[in-house]
This record gives sequence, structure tokens and C-alpha cells, in this order.
Amino acid sequence: MIDELSVVVHDGQGPPLLLVHGMLASRAQWLLNLPAFSTFATPVTVELWGHHLSPSPSDPDAYKPATYSRIFETIRRNLGVDEWFVGGCSLGAALTMRYSLEYPNRVLGQFLTNSSSAFADEDTCRTWRESSSGSYARIIQGGMKAVNRIAVHPRHAKRLPEEVKQALLVDAESHSVEGIAATMRWTSPFASVRANLAQLKVPSMLLCGSFERRFRPLRAYAKTAMPSLVVHDLPAGHAVNMEAADTFNVLVDTFVSRLAPRSAHVS
Repeated sequence: MIDELSVVVHDGQGPPLLLVHGMLASRAQWLLNLPAFSTFATPVTVELWGHHLSPSPSDPDAYKPATYSRIFETIRRNLGVDEWFVGGCSLGAALTMRYSLEYPNRVLGQFLTNSSSAFADEDTCRTWRESSSGSYARIIQGGMKAVNRIAVHPRHAKRLPEEVKQALLVDAESHSVEGIAATMRWTSPFASVRANLAQLKVPSMLLCGSFERRFRPLRAYAKTAMPSLVVHDLPAGHAVNMEAADTFNVLVDTFVSRLAPRSAHVS
């Protein structure tokens, strides 16, 4: 199963940087970031189960956040490095943050973006869990038409640069109905790391899309729960790495360059 997850190690000039996209996105989410990232890191893009080139395992355990952590750790070992950087957007941020909690000695630093999945409180998570079986059934029954109606599908995005939006839409045609339904059933409702934020000791940076009003209370909570968290507010919505790519790229460059040991390169 681990070997089947879609992983691409891109050319780069620095330490490995794991990049995990959000729900209904793909590695195309990083289209406007990879050229810049490659000048100071070696980007490693991963696609979630059921998304674009990754298959859709039938085992529900494959989709659980703890399984993703184990997969990410296997990827690191296969790269032949002791430490790396990680970064995630939205649901991807929840997964990379969990990895940082479970393998703190392997993470040089992490960046994250607006992520309701990561910071959801217990009442919200309970609501998600209670509705997840119904959501799963509706997606399975409705097929790709139901997937296309999901609010976070890139076809509904209004601020994305056209180049990256079109790339995401092309990749979205390859999404698996079963994999997307299983992600909604087994990944998202269990992804929150809110209860463990005080245990996150790795250097962390939140690149926050300030236009997303619903995330503002979670941003405030994150800063309180993680006093050392570095927060940058960017003029963008939820998809901050795409909507404010130039500024985003500079901030990640500065973050990685400050923390990277000179020898942390992929062999």
C-alpha cells in the first residue's frame, strides 16, 4: 500500500521538503511554488489516497491520519535523510502536523496554511464523525457528479490564478469516487490535532489567508495554543499558496534557509 501512494521527488537544491495538498486538490496545487521551492529545497509531493494518481485502497485504515504519518515516515527513510521539512495546505496541513507530533525528531520545521481540519474542536469533530457515514453514502451513490458538487472542489474557486485552476481541474478528472468518499469518511473527521498543539515542539509557521473569515477564530486559537508559532497574514483566501504565491514562496524560503543544516540534502 505504501509503495502505491503517488510520490514525486522533484529536482532541488536543498533539504527535502514534503508537500501535502488539500482535499480535492493534487500535486498541481504546488504549480506556482515548485520553481521557487526548488532553489532552496528538494520538493517531495504526495497525493492523498483517491486523488489524481494515487489509488483508493479498500481498507478504511489506509485513510486514517495515523496511517498517513507512517507513510510519510517511510518516504523519509526511503530518501536516505535523517531530517526534513514538511508543509501542508488545509487537510494536508492537519496530516503533516500530526506527522510532526509523532516524529518530532525527524522534522526540521513545518509550515501550514488555513486548516479547519487541523484546528477543529471536539464538538465540530463529533459533528463531522456523525455525518461522515451519510456523506460517504451520498458520494458513492452520486458518483463524480456528487464529487463535483463538494464546496471545496476547485471548479468552485473564485480567486485561483487561471493556470493553476485549470491544472487542478484536469487532475480532478482522475479523482476516484471511492477514494474521495473514504477520505471524507475516515480522514477528515479524525484529522484534528487541536488537543495536542501544546506538544508541538518543532519550529512552525502559519501562512494565513486573511480573507477567509471563518478561519480567523482558529488562527487566534492556534497562536494562543502555540506561543512560538510564527504567523504571517497574506492577502488571500483559503488557497493562500496559490493566491499569494510570490509572497508565500519568499516566506517559505526564509523559513527553510534559516533552519536548514548545510548537509541536509537528498543523497
